[in-house]
Amino acid sequence: MDTKLLQILVCPVTKGPLIYNKAKNELISKSARLAYPIKDGIPVMLEEEARKLADDENVE
Repeated sequence: MDTKLLQILVCPVTKGPLIYNKAKNELISKSARLAYPIKDGIPVMLEEEARKLADDENVE
């Protein structure tokens, strides 16, 4: 994930910062508790495409 792109992107729901999860190839919004997928190197920043984080899922 390009670090410059990561600095620009924000959660479309909360407008908060995103964390890149390399293992799952997702962008995580802690505040919205959503994980946005990255498909073919392109972040899919749609709320309806995001995965809801489980209550016990830690985000670091």
